[in-house]
Amino acid sequence: MKELFYVVNLPHGLHARPAAQLAQICSAAQSMVTIIKGDKSANGKGVLGILSLDIQQGEKITIQLEGQDEEELAEKIDHLLAEHPTEKLDGTKIFRIAFFGTKEYDRMYFAKLSHEKGDLTYNSHIHFFEPRLTEETASLARGYDAVCIFVNDECNAKVIETLDECGVHLILLRCAGFNNVDLKAAKEYGMTVLRVPAYSPYAVAEHAMAILQAANRRLHRAHNRVKDNDFSLSGLVGLDLHNKVAGILGTGKIGQCFARICKGYGMTVIAWDAYPNQALVDEGLLTYGTLEEVLSKADLISLHAPLIMGEGGTYHLINKERIDMMKDDVMLVNTARGGLIDNDALLDGLKEKKFHAVALDVYEGEDQNVYSDRSGDVLDNDITARLQFYPQVMITSHQAFFTSEALQAIATVTMENALNYASGKEYGSALVELPQ
Repeated sequence: MKELFYVVNLPHGLHARPAAQLAQICSAAQSMVTIIKGDKSANGKGVLGILSLDIQQGEKITIQLEGQDEEELAEKIDHLLAEHPTEKLDGTKIFRIAFFGTKEYDRMYFAKLSHEKGDLTYNSHIHFFEPRLTEETASLARGYDAVCIFVNDECNAKVIETLDECGVHLILLRCAGFNNVDLKAAKEYGMTVLRVPAYSPYAVAEHAMAILQAANRRLHRAHNRVKDNDFSLSGLVGLDLHNKVAGILGTGKIGQCFARICKGYGMTVIAWDAYPNQALVDEGLLTYGTLEEVLSKADLISLHAPLIMGEGGTYHLINKERIDMMKDDVMLVNTARGGLIDNDALLDGLKEKKFHAVALDVYEGEDQNVYSDRSGDVLDNDITARLQFYPQVMITSHQAFFTSEALQAIATVTMENALNYASGKEYGSALVELPQ
């Protein structure tokens, strides 16, 4: 174990911004981190826990590290705390952000990070709107510098036109995907679009395996049976994953995490990607093949590709022709984007008993349902009901990202993006490139 001792010299103490940065550094490490002030302690990987210690300028803290990367982590913490930031930002203009489609868990993190004003803070004012951003609600952004939206918000050309009329110049995405933003319109109106490139690939990959196994072993059905004192096993037969072939479509950070999970199950991993990563082959994690080869050889197919519209894109990457290429009793999981799968083709495949298991955290036509309690409604879009008719289908409501670590990362990176825009700094990989 390694111990670090500090007298906190940050002008406002270990306030929201440095606490968020410290939590991000610690969350990315394998080592356990404990921060101690007097007789109180907190997990250094959680910003809310750090803030609960209320560490003021001049107070002493101890940071305990235990793990194989503790030396490297100690250097990063020392750089943040011992060499605290001295740059002065414009503390006179508060950056105003309209947050759409917000829930209690959004407010829990963002409100904490934005309540401080002035130099060395995020210097922002946030108004949380519960409605999604749509053509009907876009005018609520009048008087704000930016809007912040999520995956189920609508940001088409009409919405962007209204945002421009309202004086908005920045679209903050608190997610990685940007397929719900009309990028051509954003360019036309001079909008900057910033995203969170990666918040927790582990969260999404772990959820993909969780719902895949739930569908494979019929855990949703088994749970409901036991609740009704029905302990029979008929209809619950699953398949071993050990010694099966996992086919991964898209080998970015999430796809790589899922590949490692599959290797842990004792699976052989094959993959398709428009831009293969040779380092993953050299490591022995996977081998690449054509899309047709992967679809025809895999027992389990997991989608981790971005949704790209237009000719040569990934929209309806899984269609009738490609489902026909798959093995009988194949397992399919999608935690990426709903538009990657053609619903009609999927339903036809289910009807023809092509799939042993289908696990969907996303599906085309989910938008009105996502993050809403519609238990008292008659759904006007029947795709959800049609999918749930099949016992081998497991559906969750776009929650693959939904862990404390991911929510913390989303809040921190989003606020850093807003600060970078307001202070004229570089955006790095957060910038969504607009079409030429």
